[in-house]
Amino acid sequence: MDEPDSGRDAAERAQRLFSGRVEFLLSAPSLKFLPEPEVPEIAFAGRSNVGKSSLLNALTGRRAIARTSVTPGRTQELNFFEAGSPTLLRLVDMPGYGFAKAPLKVVENWRRLVRDFLRGRVVLKRVLVLIDSRHGVKPVDLEMMKMLDEAAVGYRLVLTKADKIKASELAEVLAATQAEARKHSAAFPVIHVTSSEKGMGIEELRAAVLEDAGV
Repeated sequence: MDEPDSGRDAAERAQRLFSGRVEFLLSAPSLKFLPEPEVPEIAFAGRSNVGKSSLLNALTGRRAIARTSVTPGRTQELNFFEAGSPTLLRLVDMPGYGFAKAPLKVVENWRRLVRDFLRGRVVLKRVLVLIDSRHGVKPVDLEMMKMLDEAAVGYRLVLTKADKIKASELAEVLAATQAEARKHSAAFPVIHVTSSEKGMGIEELRAAVLEDAGV
């Protein structure tokens, strides 16, 4: 049986891990460039401009471990970061989706890369699907969730930028997101509410990442 303070212990362990070595490893434009599957991996997915880089920076306590881009959708590669010394887990920044102006070929390449990665990566323990609190679950998010359901990859839904809307609106978006999660076989029932700017929910999400990775 878990100790009452096990959540606090997990948060402190996560804090210790990410306050140590966290380094960019490589970018993989295709599967042949992936690193050896030696440690657990947690991937981050979200549509362009959802705040993925900011969340990665907040989780790892770094200012710029993941570059924030003024050009949404610029990253078309899988970016790998290692945490721990020796390495205990990897964080994978997946290419943003929802390309309003991208050529069809770019979109198709993205789909193929992401789909093949999800289906073939044995060390992938969980995907965090980021949803902008101001907009809620959009059709492009549902497309990603469907892809994860079909690949049988478990995922958590994470609301970002929660500080940008009123508490009453946030409660409505959270309820709607919870209702949507219940319709998906691979979705984790608990929704994480975060703000990278204010630090809201970061400690809990950090602990969840360690739990999912099994480290």
